[in-house]
Amino acid sequence: MESLLHYAWKYKLYNPNNFLIDENTECEIIDHGLHNTDAGPDFFNAKVRIKDKIWAGNIELHTRSSDWYKHKHDKNQSYNSVVLHVAEIIDVPEIFDSTGRSIPQWKIEVSEKMKENYQYLLSNDREIPCVERIQEINSVYLFDWISALLTERLERKVRAIFQLLERYNNDWNEVFYVTLSRNFGFGINNDSFERLALSLPLRIIAKHSDSIIQVEALFLGQAGLFESELIEDDYYFRLQKEYDFLRNKYNLQPLDNHLFRNLRVRPNNFPHIKIVQLANLIRKTQHLFSNIISAHGADEYILLFQDEVSEYWQIHSQFGQACKKRERKLSLSSIRIILINTVVPILYAYGKKNNDSRYSEQAIRLLESLPPESNFIITLFSRMGIVCENAGDSQALIQLKREYCENKKCIYCRIGFRLLK
Repeated sequence: MESLLHYAWKYKLYNPNNFLIDENTECEIIDHGLHNTDAGPDFFNAKVRIKDKIWAGNIELHTRSSDWYKHKHDKNQSYNSVVLHVAEIIDVPEIFDSTGRSIPQWKIEVSEKMKENYQYLLSNDREIPCVERIQEINSVYLFDWISALLTERLERKVRAIFQLLERYNNDWNEVFYVTLSRNFGFGINNDSFERLALSLPLRIIAKHSDSIIQVEALFLGQAGLFESELIEDDYYFRLQKEYDFLRNKYNLQPLDNHLFRNLRVRPNNFPHIKIVQLANLIRKTQHLFSNIISAHGADEYILLFQDEVSEYWQIHSQFGQACKKRERKLSLSSIRIILINTVVPILYAYGKKNNDSRYSEQAIRLLESLPPESNFIITLFSRMGIVCENAGDSQALIQLKREYCENKKCIYCRIGFRLLK
C-alpha cells in the first residue's frame, strides 16, 4: 500500500482540504519534489511552508509513522534532510532524525474508492488487469497514451541499437546486419540468429559475396548445421567442405546446432530456409543499409527484401529432404515484420543519432502505412474494443502489454491513472 501513497503524493491524488500538522500548525506544500527510485528519502528537493517558515528538503512517506523507526531512519544520516514525514496512520506522535531533531508529520488521506481501484488492478490475475473497466476511459486519453507508448517502444529499441553502434564503432552496416539477423528469427529463434550474426562478421561475408556456395557455407556452418554424419547429400558435402576451409582461414567457431529450433515450425520457416534467405539477402545487397536510408514508402522497402534463394533450397527444406519445388521468397507478412522490427527502429535511431528528424518521421510514416500485426496481444485488446488501425497502434499495444500489464505497473499506466483518479 505504500506504493499507492507514493503515487497519491506524486500526482496529488489525496484529500487537499486537510493540511494541519497539528491543531495549531498549518502546512502548505509548495513543491512535492522529485520521486526517488533509489536508496534514501522518497522525494527529493521538496518545498513546504510550516507556519510562516519555508523549508526546502526531502519527503519520506510511510503507511504508519512508526515505520520511521522500524526502518531505522532515525539512525541513518541520509534522512537528516527530511523536512516532512507523511504517513497514512500517525501511530507515533513524534519522530526524530539522527541528530535528535523533531520532524513534522502530516497525515495523508487517500479515498477508499482509490484504494478499491488500486486493489482491483493489482490483485486481478487477468492478462490485462483493467479488462472489465477500460471502457470507462475516454477515447481521447487512450489515443494520447497509445501515441506515447509507441514512442516508448521505439526509444527502447533505439537504446539496443545505440549499444550495437558503440560495439561496432558507429558502423551502421554492421549494426543493421546484426539487427536484421536477429529479427530473421521471427520470435522463436531471435537470440540464435543474433548470436549467428555476432559470430560471423559482415566483412568476412563481403569477401565471398560473389559465391553463393561460400556464403551459404559460412552461414549454415556457423549455425552448427554441418555436424551430422548421417546425411547423404552431395550439396551438403560440398558446403561442408567449403566451410571447413573458411572456418580454418578465419578461425571461426560454430554455434551449437541445438540453438535453432524446428519444433512446430512450418517448412518455409525452418531454420535452414531462414538462414539461407538471410545469407542470400546479405550476399546480394552488401549496401542494404544505404538502400534503407534512401528508400521511401512501404512498397520500395518491400522490394528490397523480395529475393529468391538458390535452386537447391527451392526443392529442399533441410539437407537431404527433397520436396516439391516451391517459392522460398520471404512472404509479404514476413517482410512487414522485418520492416516493423528492423527498418523502422534503424531509421528512427539514425535520425536520433544524427539529429535529423526526417528519418525519425520517415520511420513513423512507414509504421502508419503498414497494417497492424496479428498476434494474441492484439487479439486481447481487440476483444476489449481497442481497434488497431496500423502497425504503429499494434506496436504501442505490445509495449503496453509487455511493459505495464505483465509487470503489474498499473499505477504507472495512464489507463490505470484514470481509473485510480
